[in-house]
Formats: sequence, structure tokens, C-alpha cells
Amino acid sequence: MSEADEMTEADADAAVGAWAKRCYMAGRAVMDATLRPFDLGSTQWYVLWHLANSGPTVQRDLGRMLELERATLSGIVTTLVRKDLVAQSADGTDQRQRLLSLTPAGQALWQELPDLTFIHDAAFGGADRADLEIAARVLRTATENLHSLLKKD
Repeated sequence: MSEADEMTEADADAAVGAWAKRCYMAGRAVMDATLRPFDLGSTQWYVLWHLANSGPTVQRDLGRMLELERATLSGIVTTLVRKDLVAQSADGTDQRQRLLSLTPAGQALWQELPDLTFIHDAAFGGADRADLEIAARVLRTATENLHSLLKKD
């Protein structure tokens, strides 16, 4: 393999990561624009989505599920509590842990929010199913490889 071929492979590897990031950022921008009239950001929406779909959850566990750092989740939860969308209470099994749940206002807002599946449909609606399966497999494997790398430390 020539040096030119190696550069092409390196460029292709870099392009996959760059396009994955650009796609994520574009989708998040559409999501943020859609949620702006409701005074919500995308990460706040993810917290509400989880609580609406999974029910009350211990804050520590929610951070792991959403892959958010503790300080980031703490700020988001503080904002959602201040907006009276989420309630925090002591967990029945461990009083040190905070149990999060939707308030009645949070449940009402959740019912009012638009269905965001249009973002996925706009991004991938015309794509070939086989291509999507390959892309998902490649990105899943890359993510698992990176998580494994983190666990080695």
C-alpha cells in the first residue's frame, strides 16, 4: 500500500467522525430550535423524556443512562426543579440519593411538546436501509471501542 493510499484511509477515518459529529450537531440544533418556544434545551428534554417514559429515577442512575457528568446533570435538574417540571425527593432505600419524577406541570408540558421524530425522518428518511444498518454498526463498534479504552485506565 502506498503512502497516498494510507493518507486516503486516514482521511476517510477522520471524515466518518467529522460527519457523525456534524450530523449530531445539526440534529441537536433543529431540536433546540423546536424546543425553544417551550423554554427547554435538548438535554432538559432528554431528562423529561426519560422520566416520562421510565418513571421516577434516582438522579445518579439517570446520569449514567444519559451519559451526563454529575455536575452537568445537577445543573439541569436544578433548572427543571426551579421551573416546577421535576420534583426531587429522598429515595426510599437510600436517603442520600435523590429520586426524580415529573411534577403535574412537567407531565402537562410533556403532553404539549411536539413529537421530535420528524428530525430523524428528515435526516434519514430517504436513506437506504442497508446503508443505515452499516452506519449504525460502524458507529456502535467505534463507541464500544472508545468505552473499552476508557475502562482500561
